[in-house]
Amino acid sequence: MHWGIDLGGTKIEGVILKSVEDPEVLVRMRVPTEQEYGYDHILHQIKKLVGLMSEKAGVTADKIGIGTPGTLDPKTQRLKNSNTTCFNGQPFKSDLEQLLKVPITIANDANCFALAETKLGVVKSKNIDANVVFGVIMGTGVGGGLVVNGKIVHGRHGIGGEWGHNFLDDSGGQCYCGKIGCVETIISGPFTQKYYQSLTGEKKHLKEIVDLHAIGKDQNATKTINRLTHFFGKAISVVIDIIDPDVVVIGGGVGNIDYLYTDGVKSALEFVFNDTLETKFLKPELGDSAGVFGAAMLVAD
Repeated sequence: MHWGIDLGGTKIEGVILKSVEDPEVLVRMRVPTEQEYGYDHILHQIKKLVGLMSEKAGVTADKIGIGTPGTLDPKTQRLKNSNTTCFNGQPFKSDLEQLLKVPITIANDANCFALAETKLGVVKSKNIDANVVFGVIMGTGVGGGLVVNGKIVHGRHGIGGEWGHNFLDDSGGQCYCGKIGCVETIISGPFTQKYYQSLTGEKKHLKEIVDLHAIGKDQNATKTINRLTHFFGKAISVVIDIIDPDVVVIGGGVGNIDYLYTDGVKSALEFVFNDTLETKFLKPELGDSAGVFGAAMLVAD
């Protein structure tokens, strides 16, 4: 059985899968993260969840995979780049192994998403022979995960797939990471909404902006969505030029926008270093299960 935990900002979700070959969900539970109470409290919330899962399953875990916001630095063995800021600089893996008394395998949540969609989701269901899969998460932020030959590529610094903080355009302005014009400051959900507001003075949800663009009665909505698809193509073309994936799976709330798969792909073709673009751009199939299923896959080997 494969145990996985997805550590989110508001909830911690756990799953026990029967196996990779037969990924039947035996147990699935969640508890609140309650990050306002700090790092130690979150550790004990994870312990609480593992205990509840053990009680329900009637077995104890011999190892657990965990998907985290941010990533484990290979050199310091401390978490970094987490938007749950109380984790940054903490020896999370070591602390949790001492608390739970079981080995822990950790990966960034975007990597877990990419792994799950490769092994259990859309790549598998469509029977695509994909050696290289790039998993995109476009939502509140922009992240990515890279899977090559069924394995996550963490990289020398543990930041494999992190395209959200590549430079894209000065118009993105200041990013929380300290740089100017990151991919995240241009094509994430909040920044796309912020761009529309800069044109109109009105606050609208991204779905409203998409709907206004679709009916063709709001020039500013059209300008906003065209900007999104233009810069998505420009940003993803850099990834394609470097790793040339067979498949790009687009998750997150922004990933539901159909124009990314049409106008966004056309934009990518304009910028990619090739005359054609054969990369398959796919919507994910696992929904909010991808993170926790991918975490369980971390211990499958």
